[in-house]
Amino acid sequence: MTTAVEFAEARERVREFVRDELLGERPELDVLGDMPLPLYQGFAKTGLSNWWLSPELGGLGLTLEQSVDLVSELSYGDAGVAFTLLISIMATNMVWLYGSDELKQRHLRPLAESGGFAATLGSEQAAGSELGRTATEARREGAELVLDGEKWFATNADFADFLVVVAKSPDNPSGHAAIVVPRDAPGVHVVKRWDMVGVRASGTYQVSLRGVRVPASNALSGPGLRVLEVGLNASRVLIASTAIGVARRIRDLSIEYARQKPLRGSTLLSNAVFGAKIGQAEMGIGVMLNQCRAAGRDFDSIMLGGAAGADFLRHGTLKSALETKMFTGQMGWSIATTGSEMFGALGYTGESLIGKLVRDMRYISIVEGGDDVLRDLMFNRYALPEGKRY
Repeated sequence: MTTAVEFAEARERVREFVRDELLGERPELDVLGDMPLPLYQGFAKTGLSNWWLSPELGGLGLTLEQSVDLVSELSYGDAGVAFTLLISIMATNMVWLYGSDELKQRHLRPLAESGGFAATLGSEQAAGSELGRTATEARREGAELVLDGEKWFATNADFADFLVVVAKSPDNPSGHAAIVVPRDAPGVHVVKRWDMVGVRASGTYQVSLRGVRVPASNALSGPGLRVLEVGLNASRVLIASTAIGVARRIRDLSIEYARQKPLRGSTLLSNAVFGAKIGQAEMGIGVMLNQCRAAGRDFDSIMLGGAAGADFLRHGTLKSALETKMFTGQMGWSIATTGSEMFGALGYTGESLIGKLVRDMRYISIVEGGDDVLRDLMFNRYALPEGKRY
């Protein structure tokens, strides 16, 4: 496990990267530029890419609780950059927990060494949040699986080293499988890049799979939809953590603006209403940080146990991961709305950074399950009497 000193050094390297690459005038972070952006190569040179990968694979082995702080630092600079760098944790954790040793060495070790990316292909047009309706199919032909289907919102998919595809599979007792597919496998075709409203330094794609052939051994063990649920736990906590960095940036930007904004013979900074709103935001930032760290510890306690794969399958969707993503999305949006209002009409233009921060904040309550989807999960998995849960 990473020591406190090693973690402090890693966090400082992230802060240096943010200062050098993300702060200041960075218009290229809010347009649909070519992906991956050159700055991701710069991040790889820090030695921090995929920082959660096990030391057994050549990674740093940072915990999810430690990752919360790194993502907060990254998203202070840009939430889209943070999203791009964190989202591989979903696919890599699924392979780490449910892949063969050969799959781990072939696909995870290179990510630790080169700073590459992974993507998860679960979402579809019809399936949406009802992943049981997944239409993508994986059929067995001899020693191979053949995949056909269309996947919608797949972040990093175009430039990923490998994909984890969730598909119907009659060979899996549960009816679904999660399958590792090299990005360069014949039949994998990127249809388009989605024009997202926020987090535009990331790339999210629609992907077509037509007669894609992989060895049958590329299927991860366990029921595919449950394996996906397990993968979502860590990424949901880290997506929630981006709200902390964006909210901190909004707070600092608002204070900077208030220092120079004249108001009644003084400045906005001396206004009691402004001070109260910033005080409220500071409270929210602290609670979000505590909540994300607590959810990270909850995840780590299972991941670092002796039977993590089986334990995660038993838990499925962690309550703390749901709580954290819902809470930070809502609290972060409240802070973003207040920050935007502080700028008056300027906050509703493209002339100030505040508009971008508001758009970036919104993604937290939308991706990997909108709040209503998570409320339904919370109700059916945790609020109902135990015998009636699913």
